[in-house]
Amino acid sequence: MSDESWESVEEGVELLQAGELDAAIAELTRVALAEPDNEHAHLFLGNAQFENEEFDKALKCYVRALEIVPKFLGAMIGAGQCLRYLGDHKRALRMGKEVLQIRKYDPDALFLMGAIHFQRGESAASKAYLTTFLETNPEI
Repeated sequence: MSDESWESVEEGVELLQAGELDAAIAELTRVALAEPDNEHAHLFLGNAQFENEEFDKALKCYVRALEIVPKFLGAMIGAGQCLRYLGDHKRALRMGKEVLQIRKYDPDALFLMGAIHFQRGESAASKAYLTTFLETNPEI
């Protein structure tokens, strides 16, 4: 993340971390409109929308971040989680697999894959992904 890019989103991220979702969404929307090619503005706006349980809006933000930086892992994970919450397991699985092709033991992707398989009732696959996830010693 460049210093300039970070400086633009810093206030919105701080609001998001403080749990002030409406203020974070307003600030990050302002940055995303002012700097439409700032992938971080779109990522963090997606995170704020996700926390606000606006999964359709969050997905659009993550997709925009991916249009700017096609292999942006944070946006890929965010999009995958949105797709999972929206019930589009096929596309969510594809997103998780893409991340794992880039970063084989990505904890967020492993969790995503385990959660999707769990929701689909696929216990063995879910257990395999979630066991590997735990072996990465994630911050819980």
